[in-house]
Amino acid sequence: MIILRDTYKHQGLRKLLVETLRSDRSDRIPIMDKRILEVIGKVPRHFFLAPEFSEFAYRDQAFQIGCGQTISQPYTVAFQTQLLDVRPREKILEIGTGSGYQAAILLELGAKVFTIERQRELFDKADELLHKMNYDLKMLFGDGYRGWPVYAPFHKIIITCGAPEVPEALYEQLRPGGIMVVPVGEGDTQEMKRVIKLRNGERYEQNFGLFRFVPMLKDKV
Repeated sequence: MIILRDTYKHQGLRKLLVETLRSDRSDRIPIMDKRILEVIGKVPRHFFLAPEFSEFAYRDQAFQIGCGQTISQPYTVAFQTQLLDVRPREKILEIGTGSGYQAAILLELGAKVFTIERQRELFDKADELLHKMNYDLKMLFGDGYRGWPVYAPFHKIIITCGAPEVPEALYEQLRPGGIMVVPVGEGDTQEMKRVIKLRNGERYEQNFGLFRFVPMLKDKV
């Protein structure tokens, strides 16, 4: 049974986390989008961790959530979201539901979220939690490489695991003018890419530095 309790202490820790994300540091780009900072300060990240690990929830670091997966570092969540440039009512496909935290951030920004998870245990936990938090979204247990063609095209696609290359099937499900944010690389670190599908059919890619993600696996459901 999931018990949701958000204390004044938790709320205060979220405010400190927001200030950390906003801070100007030489080693990373600060998060400047006020909407993202607002929802980071609103969504209780400790709900997405096991209760015994809630003390770690507002540290700016990734944390294990089981099945060999992690809840991404808050900065990484905010940075990917900032690159995605989310607008209200946009259809956004997320590959790698994980804990459900990234989906909650997108939902709070007003997006219509479609999310895919290949680990049954994580899928069931995130499904129960997100609906208990009264979020309205569509979830699929399946292979993220295949995307969700029945709901395509999407305005935006966000991939929260390291892909060896930009998945072509997902790129095809992106509408003209759409954006995909994906960490690409097969080693220990990946290059964060923003891929824009230009209206003339051409692809425009931008690189935003190295990050560390668990690998995106194909045909592993």
